[in-house]
Amino acid sequence: MASNRRDFLKATGALALFSIVPAKVLGGPKHVAPSDQLTKGIIGVGGIGRSSYHFTSDEHCRLVSVCDVDQRHLQQALELARTKFNENLNAHHDFRNLINDPNIDVVHIATPPHWHALMAIEAAKAGKDIWCEKPMTRTIGEGRRVVEAVKQNNRIFRLNTWFRFKDNFYGLGTTVEPLKKLVDSGLLGWPLKVTISGATGFTWKFYWVGKENLVPEPVPKELDYDMWLGPAPFKPYNSHRVHSTFRGYWDYDGGGLGDMGQHYIDPVQYILGKDDTNPIKVEVDAPQQHPDAIGIWRKISYTYEDGCQIILEGEGFESGNKVPYIEGPKGKVFKGFEVELDGKPAPDIMNIIAQLPDPEPQNTDFIKCIRNRELFALNERNGHRSANVVNMGLCALRLNRTLHFDPVKQEFIGDEAANRLIDQPMRAPWKL
Repeated sequence: MASNRRDFLKATGALALFSIVPAKVLGGPKHVAPSDQLTKGIIGVGGIGRSSYHFTSDEHCRLVSVCDVDQRHLQQALELARTKFNENLNAHHDFRNLINDPNIDVVHIATPPHWHALMAIEAAKAGKDIWCEKPMTRTIGEGRRVVEAVKQNNRIFRLNTWFRFKDNFYGLGTTVEPLKKLVDSGLLGWPLKVTISGATGFTWKFYWVGKENLVPEPVPKELDYDMWLGPAPFKPYNSHRVHSTFRGYWDYDGGGLGDMGQHYIDPVQYILGKDDTNPIKVEVDAPQQHPDAIGIWRKISYTYEDGCQIILEGEGFESGNKVPYIEGPKGKVFKGFEVELDGKPAPDIMNIIAQLPDPEPQNTDFIKCIRNRELFALNERNGHRSANVVNMGLCALRLNRTLHFDPVKQEFIGDEAANRLIDQPMRAPWKL
């Protein structure tokens, strides 16, 4: 392996760039000493991949490579690395070259969602551990295949939405842990209804709607548009399809629901104890959607087998209304973590919660999980389940009708058109 690595470095002219032996060369991350660095590459450096939270390099994990199909983004990333870390990174146009680089331990996928599954599966097959941006996948079927690939190749997977284990959870004014403890205690009763809307401190970012009947434009010389599309159907280039506005089109993402849904819904799956299942029904109240451009919606409602519900309130719901975020037979939780129990305010709720049992500890150190080969807190399994909730809603929205879902088989019941959206065809030569 060592001689192969030397040959690789000489072939790429990158010998001078590396002063450490990556963990992959030493037999895999499980053999890395605590003082050694892991190495990573980022695919997609146009936006989130170049943000301060992700574009990092430190003593624990060193950034060595970047990849993008837009030459302008790639050059900006290389310049940022020289300025920020005094590092000269390897640059790739084709993500497969980055994934198959033996000098990389971790692949960070920061592309539009229509690429997430393909890249995650290829990274798993190449023996890489994976950090993937949300939403985990664009379809339910893609998510199932990512779960299979990660398991078959014994990889560590992290989905990048962090609210189930850190940071204040939007308008609730607290982390998720007190909510989890309160729900687990039974003080709110059961079943519960969770409402995600402006009234409870959330926003659906309806500026991510698409534009209908886009006029074809010349492709910028710095962009490989065919590679940007990848598995998505070919449609003539328009600047609104790519980069910062791609979320408004069915082929690449899911509008505001696709962008923010997993941030909002994943903690709810955790709070309700639904990490290994999904709702059995989804209902929509929305205008008929355009076949290409995603539009707004008014309400999306999910129901679980035990009667718990998640209600998403969108266009037309006023944020000034006082609506409970969580409501049960015995209590309610409002924005700002105002709590009522048995119809009365509970100003001492944090003292009450402090006496309740803590939830099961979670592994939230990704680097440690890689080195110890331990499941990360938000992984391919529970991440897939919360992505399913988002994608169920998008299927119902796209078809504009109520859908019934089998959480075990992970397919819709008695609806062929909906099931065709679970496994959508990919443009040749791309396939899972």
